[in-house]
Amino acid sequence: MSRKIRVLVVDDSAVVRQVVTQTLSSDPGIEVIGAALDPVFALEKMKTNWPDVIVLDLEMPRMDGLTFLRRIMAERPTPVVICSSLAEKGAQVALDALAAGAVSIITKPKVGLKSFLDNASNDIIQAVKAAAHSRPNRRASAAVANLSPSPSLSADVILPAAHNASAPLGRTTDRLVAIGTSTGGTQALEAVLTALPVDTPGVVVVQHMPEKFTAMFAQRLNSLCKIEVREARSGDRVLPGLALIAPGGKHMMVKRNGAQYVVDVVDGPLVNRHKPSVDVLFRSVAKCAGHNALGIIMTGMGDDGARGLKEMRDAGAHTLAEDESTCVVFGMPKEAIRLGGAAEVLPLTRMAEGIGRFTRS
Repeated sequence: MSRKIRVLVVDDSAVVRQVVTQTLSSDPGIEVIGAALDPVFALEKMKTNWPDVIVLDLEMPRMDGLTFLRRIMAERPTPVVICSSLAEKGAQVALDALAAGAVSIITKPKVGLKSFLDNASNDIIQAVKAAAHSRPNRRASAAVANLSPSPSLSADVILPAAHNASAPLGRTTDRLVAIGTSTGGTQALEAVLTALPVDTPGVVVVQHMPEKFTAMFAQRLNSLCKIEVREARSGDRVLPGLALIAPGGKHMMVKRNGAQYVVDVVDGPLVNRHKPSVDVLFRSVAKCAGHNALGIIMTGMGDDGARGLKEMRDAGAHTLAEDESTCVVFGMPKEAIRLGGAAEVLPLTRMAEGIGRFTRS
């Protein structure tokens, strides 16, 4: 953005308002235009000075943050970063916030709050900058941010690249679909998976989410979809009509077991600053499935999955990237397209159609 990002902080804690305001104001690209102790005060301020990004608590007097979030998204969609201790108690409230339109979530502790906010200052700044470049009016919801600072390691630390990506693989009739998403991905996945029929080839998914969130996210999708959706466990077979979501805090790989595909859930360092990493999943699919696979990369910040999608395409897989017109953040798909990893670029509304063509081919 050419001008400063204008931020409103809404939190009933004076400590949070003070520390977050000081943290954001320390960045020359950000201007805190106000702070409010609850949504009612925030709405008054916003009548005359609408922010580019809102940093929002969930538990506040007079109006809770979730109600406020839904109202904002209905009236004037605005990027919102949730900063709340409620998300630490359980993932459901975080998923509700994401479904309502939040761009990312920072879980703050009940104890040692000031110390946490001081230590997480760079993460808060980066979350606000990422939110400022998102487009919540395109689609409600996004990803839970993994805000642990780390070196940007490649998939090599988990799985070596294939020496010959086009080498022939053993015969099998099993096929699979591998999907990678990040910011904006929760609703993108819902849109795609709910449109799939029960005879769809097995689906493996990496959505950037921390621990605790993925199990409940999978349960929510399972309640909405014709296919079965659940969090993956090591040894799970990739079966038609089943989508396996990589657990938060773990990497997921696909392996061959005879003529069948199974998933392996492993620990390890962050890859491209994420765990699970899309690159790890895509590389594993490139190595073991080749032309039997379809790779899809959708909305997300950064470049995780871009190189992996190129490896899948080089191994004979068909590959799709989400078009900029429907991405909340056109980061991961943009990089995949730039590297030549995407055979087709489709809007979100046609992604299920693309899977259907793969199923029938």
